[in-house]
Amino acid sequence: MQYRPLGRTGVQVSPLCLGAMMFGPWGNEDEADSIRIIHRALDAGLNFVDTADVYSAGVSEEIVGKALKGRREDVFLATKFFMPMDQNDPNQRGGSRRWIVREVENSLHRLGTDHIDLYQVHRPSPDTDVSETLGALSDLVHQGKIRYIGSSSYSGSQIVEAQWVSRERNLERFVTEQPPYSILVRGIEEDVLPTARRHGMGTLTYSPLAGGWLSGRYRKHATEGPASAARPQARFDMSTPANQRKLDAVEQLAVLAEKAGLTLIELAVAFVVNHPGVTSAIIGPRTMEQLEAFLPAADVTLSADVLDAIDEIVAPGVTVNPVDNSYGDFELRADQRRR
Repeated sequence: MQYRPLGRTGVQVSPLCLGAMMFGPWGNEDEADSIRIIHRALDAGLNFVDTADVYSAGVSEEIVGKALKGRREDVFLATKFFMPMDQNDPNQRGGSRRWIVREVENSLHRLGTDHIDLYQVHRPSPDTDVSETLGALSDLVHQGKIRYIGSSSYSGSQIVEAQWVSRERNLERFVTEQPPYSILVRGIEEDVLPTARRHGMGTLTYSPLAGGWLSGRYRKHATEGPASAARPQARFDMSTPANQRKLDAVEQLAVLAEKAGLTLIELAVAFVVNHPGVTSAIIGPRTMEQLEAFLPAADVTLSADVLDAIDEIVAPGVTVNPVDNSYGDFELRADQRRR
């Protein structure tokens, strides 16, 4: 497997990153099987694992920690904070110093490690000064509890603001951004990807199969909903015009993949990792079979003809269903847009 530089950190990571969201009650409740999947991914050459505190309420981190015993130093380990960990306590979430310094200890314990390689803010906070978050994260870097810091689902302007604050206040800077990216969700091509590249950030994109839409599971006349309860049901309502457009695109992409001698999964993942602005695509298998379906994509190079055909189906910079962008949720709320 050919490793890639993670921004300007000097760290080399695999083009596929093992996402652990599906390990635990949200997906695969068989702990031993989840550990086998993680070990298979590491044996295949993946040296990058990404999880989050909120995945299965901490169970995902616990499983990852158990799987990495004896192999911790071989892995660049990333996790995230921000999402609510207690629905009844408004302070067990967010980007405040109070929460960050508490939750990092929880994640370190669950992961069974003394340091986290990449600690990421899961979402931007509209009511927390970014300097508050960066200041707390900088202290954790100085204490050796985390090595690098990153953002997730930030808009281009939010990335720039965070970089500016880091420089102006001499704080650690975000070295990575984690946005959604797939053939059906191309919005980041217009702003987020070029912004991250200008600032020398690594980009780890999530959901290369668009939440399963590019797995082959969702086709015309299909009635299936999401495979995991963690995915919003509304994004799989096949009666909406936006999702009908996604189904139309999937049908055309399936034909294109077959002509190219690829599975739809291989086409989808290769499209992501072939972008020069993408460091690593996060794959989130629930089963060993799903992992095996992902692995060949790391070595697939798409021809110009295939890429041009994809652009004809979904134009560059276009997200077929805008709700899949996963950023701008606050800014586009009705009370933020209307007088």
